[in-house]
Amino acid sequence: MDAPLVHVVRTGTANLASVLAGLRRAGAQAVVVEDRRALEAAAIVVLPGVGAFGAVMARLGELDLIDMLRERFTAGRPTLGVCLGLQVLAERSEESPGVRGLGVVAGAVRRFPDTVRAPQLGWNRVVPQPGCALLEEGYVYFANSYRLVDVPAGWSAALADHGGPFVAAMEKGALLACQFHPELSGDCGLALLKRWLARAAVEGGAAC
Repeated sequence: MDAPLVHVVRTGTANLASVLAGLRRAGAQAVVVEDRRALEAAAIVVLPGVGAFGAVMARLGELDLIDMLRERFTAGRPTLGVCLGLQVLAERSEESPGVRGLGVVAGAVRRFPDTVRAPQLGWNRVVPQPGCALLEEGYVYFANSYRLVDVPAGWSAALADHGGPFVAAMEKGALLACQFHPELSGDCGLALLKRWLARAAVEGGAAC
């Protein structure tokens, strides 16, 4: 069968080469786009991000993608957020005071406490909570100074610990958002991408 086609948003703040390589290893066709109409029509979308919350939101605003992405997540259309792609789902972040996020989930993204190193760079253990269908226990790769502390209502999550528990990833149907980088997380990350793609292809009606 044909591989699912995945549209990756060109946020201007992501290592697209590693994201594309990870998706292709998982069996997807992956293309980079920034055109709103193409993303509105896409069956499966990935929202990556590295850098600062404010920079990602500014870029999404320049591309006129904020309302479209908010509606996509709210409707539950197959979408994966990676790193800042998870954080911008929140209403705001301590990293960029005054900047509004997508507001898909309530609350703010907060910096790690001073008792631990920030950024968190390296491997950490994630543990899925009850209700997870895609997320499994394992070690994955993080590169973050900020995190979502509370699991949003209506989502199932896997937690990790760095100065206290935080949301390592969360899922709802064909929606998946990872604070870690599945494309850099070895066999564990690859297996997660494959599970998500299989779910996304069925719910998005994409070729698989």
